[in-house]
Amino acid sequence: MAKSKIAYFCQSCGFESPKWLGKCPSCQQWNTFVEEVIEKGNASVPAWKPASTSQQRANKPVPVTEITYTEEHRVPTPDKEFNRVLGGGIVPGSLVLIGGEPGIGKSTLMLQLALNMPNQKVLYVSGEESERQIKMRAERLAPQPPKGGAIGEGAYILTETSTQNIFKQIEALEPDMVVIDSIQTLHSAHIESTPGSVSQVRECTAELLRFAKETSTPVFLIGHITKDGMIAGPKILEHMVDTVLQFEGDRHHVYRILRTIKNRFGSASELGIYEMMGEGLREVSNPSEILLSHREAPLSGITISATLEGMRPMLIETQALVSASAYGTPQRTATGFDTKRMSMLLAVLEKRCGFRLGAKDVFLNITGGIRVEDPAIDLGLAAAIISSHEDMPIPFKTCFAGELGLSGEIRAVNRVEQRIAEAQKLGFNQIFISKYNLPASGQDKKRMDLSRYDIDIKIVSSIEEVFGLLFG
Repeated sequence: MAKSKIAYFCQSCGFESPKWLGKCPSCQQWNTFVEEVIEKGNASVPAWKPASTSQQRANKPVPVTEITYTEEHRVPTPDKEFNRVLGGGIVPGSLVLIGGEPGIGKSTLMLQLALNMPNQKVLYVSGEESERQIKMRAERLAPQPPKGGAIGEGAYILTETSTQNIFKQIEALEPDMVVIDSIQTLHSAHIESTPGSVSQVRECTAELLRFAKETSTPVFLIGHITKDGMIAGPKILEHMVDTVLQFEGDRHHVYRILRTIKNRFGSASELGIYEMMGEGLREVSNPSEILLSHREAPLSGITISATLEGMRPMLIETQALVSASAYGTPQRTATGFDTKRMSMLLAVLEKRCGFRLGAKDVFLNITGGIRVEDPAIDLGLAAAIISSHEDMPIPFKTCFAGELGLSGEIRAVNRVEQRIAEAQKLGFNQIFISKYNLPASGQDKKRMDLSRYDIDIKIVSSIEEVFGLLFG
């Protein structure tokens, strides 16, 4: 019998210690060590597929010039938003981790993907639900089968938590894609600790990683998150996988955001937007329309800003409310925006423009439940703050795209032409951009042709100039 021993693991980063420690020396977190029983015997790796002759030989250093490379082939899915966040489709042999709050729709998203993959054999492994429960959800997600076939005819359901039994079923079925719901429910016979522990999560992920790389089968892992919003388990879990996706949104609202946190095969700044409906998740192809409210009368403190999320231009509604402080200490609150950057904008408006905001309560809000870190919305937020402070509404069909500097200048933003095109597509009349986005007069390289846009483009250099054009 293999000898067992007791070790202590940090639940935050996975650091192993032979004794209990109050503070983790790796991640500096307090009271994160838990006791686990681990096996030190020579455990064999599950044989899901016999290794080929090339895999059995010892690895040797190979000159980079002799490595043969063929362009990677991605498997597109019917979900265009999912393709966007993955970088164009599913890469064979990739390991993707999807995290999110309970009830946000992670299982719904992956089951909906498994039911609609054309000409693909998908194995959906669930350790949390029974087969009947999954069948009930599948009937709700696909109530009307299309002509010429039934939805989900290539989807197979397996309710199992042992990795050894899962690999036996995978060897018999030979699926084209595997979904694990969730990684915290799996357990390996080589580790004696309970499911969901640090060592179990790490070992099960390592086995699935070897399976994915050696068989070129994409594997999707659904992961729980902690109360702090981080994916449960050791931090090494996020380093082992190829892609980390975060499913965000308020359970009391209908819109969900699938955000890319890490992606070895594409951009790590993309996002997909979904609408939660009774029949499942619906793709939102034009997010600007859902992020903008339809008002009949102009209101003060509301502006439209042009932002970018990855390669996607969007117009978002930025709201500000400035009122006299009733308790002596002004409140500064921002929803969907960095509070420290809001304090910087208020300091610039007070120092450079002369607005007395020190004794005012200031509240900022980015509508739609999204969080924006693009500095190009600085100009729109500054205009919303002054609009609310002076109680003067911004003209209809006006949007902004500019970064505000500490000296009050309007700095240039990247890919301004895509922002202008998005504003024109949605029927806006004018847009404010920085004059520094225009090329220098003596440059021979390609210039930005503003005449091809059917929209009034206001070229500004300072925040004072913007307020002069808006409020006279």
